[in-house]
Amino acid sequence: MSRSWSGKRPVLVYAAGALAETRPLVTPEGVDLRLRVASYAERMSAFILDALIIVAVLVGFTLLTLLAAWGSHSPWALEGAEVIWLLGAFLLRNAYFIGFELGPQAATPGKRALGLRVIARDGGRLTADAIFARNAMRELEVFLPASFFFAQGAGVDGALIALGAIWSAVFVIFPLFNRDRLRLGDLAAGTMVIKAPKIALHPDLAEAGPAAGGVTFSEAQVDAYGIKELHVLEGVLRRGDRRTVAEVARRIRTKIAWEGRTDVADRLFLSAYYAALRARLERRALLGRRRRDKFDEV
Repeated sequence: MSRSWSGKRPVLVYAAGALAETRPLVTPEGVDLRLRVASYAERMSAFILDALIIVAVLVGFTLLTLLAAWGSHSPWALEGAEVIWLLGAFLLRNAYFIGFELGPQAATPGKRALGLRVIARDGGRLTADAIFARNAMRELEVFLPASFFFAQGAGVDGALIALGAIWSAVFVIFPLFNRDRLRLGDLAAGTMVIKAPKIALHPDLAEAGPAAGGVTFSEAQVDAYGIKELHVLEGVLRRGDRRTVAEVARRIRTKIAWEGRTDVADRLFLSAYYAALRARLERRALLGRRRRDKFDEV
């Protein structure tokens, strides 16, 4: 049997309008997933949030560095503080992205705030090498050209600043020209950013109990169907289409020669039969007898 009967079943829930942005992804285990690619606006917003966090930490680090340089009273203290600051800023921005994306959620605080996460495009395990590669490319995509702007007036001419601006613009708009909104770091590392689905749990359909509404069934009536029909009946109840519910209830009543109460609503009848059938199949499974469908004689 491919699915469990007991417990509540998880369902992936996406925001409205997400269906057009979903992509098929088959894992190495052969599981076909439908994932929604993070939009350009979501990725940019997440990066801005992360950048604000990094800047806030850098401001605190800068104050500590200046205080340390001022308290040393050394003529070399300011230059030493500048070197320490540059090294610290480089390590911070790289350790920030790599450290968080190596975690179990595979997302920085900015990505988590928007419900995003990083995955491997081939459906396999997200490796440390891939995380390092995608974030190392960010130095070339963002931080290196951005440094040109801050270097203005320090021996950097206007042509180099203009080159940095063009460089930055190319990398910023690059995700707009591919369907999966990949930056160059994603292409190099074989990764992509998706909208992490929220996990919602359907209520357990058997909670009503086999005697819901006073509807009970004999063992012979419950034995009319097997596991396959149980799954079909569960789908009918979850969809809740009134015509389908009425038709399935009519067929089951005919199949089991139902002579019980006639005033029971179709959905209540099906819910009671579902609970009784599931309980019966679970008891038989404990004894090693699994009935695949109504044609399977056990």
